[in-house]
Order: sequence, then structure tokens, then C-alpha cells
Amino acid sequence: MTDRVHPSAKTTANGGPKPTFPATKSQLSGANRPTYRPQPPRRRSRGRGCVSTLCCYLFMILLLLLLLIGGAGTVLYFLYHPQRPSFSVTSLKLSYFNLTSPSTFNAKFDLTLSTTNPNDKILFSYDPTSVSLLYDDATIATATIPSFLHHQKNTTVLEAYVTSTDEEVQSDTVTELKRSTKGKSEVALKVKLETKVEAQMGVFQTPGVGITVLCDGIAVSLPDGEKPASASVENTACEVDARFKIWKWTVG
Repeated sequence: MTDRVHPSAKTTANGGPKPTFPATKSQLSGANRPTYRPQPPRRRSRGRGCVSTLCCYLFMILLLLLLLIGGAGTVLYFLYHPQRPSFSVTSLKLSYFNLTSPSTFNAKFDLTLSTTNPNDKILFSYDPTSVSLLYDDATIATATIPSFLHHQKNTTVLEAYVTSTDEEVQSDTVTELKRSTKGKSEVALKVKLETKVEAQMGVFQTPGVGITVLCDGIAVSLPDGEKPASASVENTACEVDARFKIWKWTVG
């Protein structure tokens, strides 16, 4: 029988046993550290991602539309150079005036106005116009002018028969009017117009824009008997308050 050879301890180059060393601190800490296991990536909510993407697309589309509308409005402004219409009071005649009753007032006025469209490429379309005669900012007579078209580079004459009834005038206004006209031959009035107007330029048209016209400095002479009295309108200044927003123009 052959002798079985058992493995011997490791030896050094000179035949002696290989010395062993104690484990270092880093080796000890590494032995106690748990094994690192990479975590699987978190899955994002698919619905939330779709919503955010949709919002981004909608925002970009809205921004693009605003830029296009703004650019088109700027081009139209420089092409047409829109200007406001002008108004003036041509004549105002007082045909009837009654302040004999303690708290009633009746009057009849014949009003003539002129309006000019200074634009050579823009047509104005007016809705029915409300006409008011004011005394100290209180309405004493009213009328309505029918709707009309105002063509380019044109002056249009408007006429209105403005009347007042007992129910339309407040008693304190009548009292103040009586006090101011006592011993005087004229009374200071204002003319106010309120309407909506659309501007048309070929295939383009604005939505209806509110417009207010106020004519101040009108001195109306009081009638003497049955003879109508006229107003002094030479220095009448009419202010037009209208805001045409170019970026709201639509294709008609």
C-alpha cells in the first residue's frame, strides 16, 4: 500500500511556514457591511406624464396663436392706419320750453350733428345711437338715431328730434334748472351720444366697440314767445371715446 499524502501548511520560499496577519479595520468593516443590491428604477405614472405633455402642447399652440394674431394686427395697423371718427354739433334749436309748473319740465329740441370718417380704407357701421341732452350731468331730453353706414372719407349729417316729458326729468333737476334760468336768456347744455360701431376693411371686421361722444360748451338761448331759439355751437368741442383693439379683428 502506498502512503496517502496529506496537504501541508503553506510554506515560504525557505521552507518555513507562511506567517498569518490579523485582518485590517477596512476588511473588518467590509465584512460587516450588507451586500449592495441595486434598486430597480421607479416607474413614472403614465397618466401624469400624458397630462403634462398635453399641457405643454396646448400652451405652445396658444402662444403661437397669440403671436400670429398680434403679428396680423400689427400688419393691419401699418397698412390701414385707423383713425377715430370725429363729431360736431352743427345746430341746436329749442322750439319749446316750459318751466311754468312747480316740478315739471317739457322741452323740444331740433339737433343736427355731423360726423366725419377720416379713413380712406375703413368703413364704419353704427348701431342705433342714443342721444341725450344734459344739464349739469342730468338727462333732460332723449332721442334715438337709426343705425347707418359711414363710408370712407365721408361726412354724414345726423338729425334728431330730442324731446323731454314730465316723467323723464327728476324734480330736483327741474328746480335747479329754474333757478339757473331765472333772469337769464340762455342755458348751458351738453350733448351725449352712445352707440356701438364696427370697423370694416375688406374681408376684415372688428367686433362691436362701444363709443361715447360728449359735446360740451353749448349755450342755448331760451325761446321768446313762439319763436324757436338757437344755440351757440361755434366753440363746441366733441370728445370721442372709442378703443378699437386691433388684435380683436376677425375675418368676416
